Amino acid sequence: MKILQLGLIVALTTGLSALTIYITGVSNSAGGFRVSSDDLSALSSLQSDFKKCVKANGLGLQAISGRDYCQVTIQFPSDTKPKWRDPKSGELEGLSFDFNLCEAVATWGQVRNSTTILTKEFIDALPNGWEDYAWRRINKGVQLNRCENKTLCMEKLSLVLPEMPPFIPRQFGRCAVIGNSGDLLKTKFGKEIDGYDAVVRENGAPIQNYTEYVGRKSTFRLLNRGSAKALDKVAELDETGQEVLIVKTTIHDIMNKMIREVPIRNPVYLMLGASFGSAAKGTGLKALEFALSLCDSVDMYGFTVDPGYKEWTRYFSESRQGHTPLHGRAYYQMMECLGLIKIHSPMRADFIRVVESLPSQSTIDAARSASEKLLRRVGGGKTDPWRACSIIKKREKEKTSNIAGARDAAVDHQNIFTKKFLPSSSHLRSLR
Repeated sequence: MKILQLGLIVALTTGLSALTIYITGVSNSAGGFRVSSDDLSALSSLQSDFKKCVKANGLGLQAISGRDYCQVTIQFPSDTKPKWRDPKSGELEGLSFDFNLCEAVATWGQVRNSTTILTKEFIDALPNGWEDYAWRRINKGVQLNRCENKTLCMEKLSLVLPEMPPFIPRQFGRCAVIGNSGDLLKTKFGKEIDGYDAVVRENGAPIQNYTEYVGRKSTFRLLNRGSAKALDKVAELDETGQEVLIVKTTIHDIMNKMIREVPIRNPVYLMLGASFGSAAKGTGLKALEFALSLCDSVDMYGFTVDPGYKEWTRYFSESRQGHTPLHGRAYYQMMECLGLIKIHSPMRADFIRVVESLPSQSTIDAARSASEKLLRRVGGGKTDPWRACSIIKKREKEKTSNIAGARDAAVDHQNIFTKKFLPSSSHLRSLR
């Protein structure tokens, strides 16, 4: 049984138009993306239920309707006193943030059925993938002259570039993403965190000496550019040496050198990822994206989303300047009220806490379908989990993805795709 390279899905679902020439069956007619009255009703229901959810769970936050069914503003109480200043303008962070629910529910719905690991086959599948894309993923890539020397580019990427995705959707059941907020020291979540099927940590956050607060288990660690430069030190944070390291920015020559010379036992990969526009940025959001791409459910800890959060803090060091904290808190609340994550914090410390007034799954699914059509997403309006995919017309090789030992949900997810969209061997031969 052949399995299509899952890394390709991310590009398809996040709007990389370069791949669309490989896809068949995409309707360009207006009718193919016509938004019906039922679609508008679904979007209206989502917005209404979303506002109730934010009010019930936002610890003072309020969601206000925007100019249409997609737009919503999340407002902080007027007595909130922000501390973060824009480093360029010097202006204080605002107290209200505009979000597009249609964009969010469509994009995150697609992330759930994607792989977020960059692979060689993904680059091969892109039109002029090496010349137009690969060199951007290499430190000082501009000096590579758009990968004119493909062998050199391959050498720099080889240590972190698998042929096929090493992780697939539904591979894990319950997952926890652990942020680095100082609020983790207020509640002893350690044993709770260790009970998850997979745990995702960030950058150089230590485990030793903090286990009663952050747990011991660590399955993945997502790294930004700075942490990747100290890959050897990061690899030592996990006592088992089995933690998988995911680098979310460009690869560095110094990182390759460390992998070869230390050597680093941990598997190391590059994150492909989606684009969330002007949404809350940072390693935390990318860690959630990674977890949502391979887990059934995702809980988050240590992101400081309680009232009074005015500055960026870390549980293992003093306060520091960082991303816009209020914007981040608002975005994570939006994610919870779209049914994507469950927030745990000192004020939400009940492990079995139910997210109140959460929109029903049927409402979210209907709104997702309507949003995809409204945004003219590939496969918009279809109900199957591989709606953004169709038969690939050209492939250099037929490869087999190793999913032996994967949980039943992951295997079922793969089989749905294989049955619906993968060309037969005879069809592939006829296209060559």
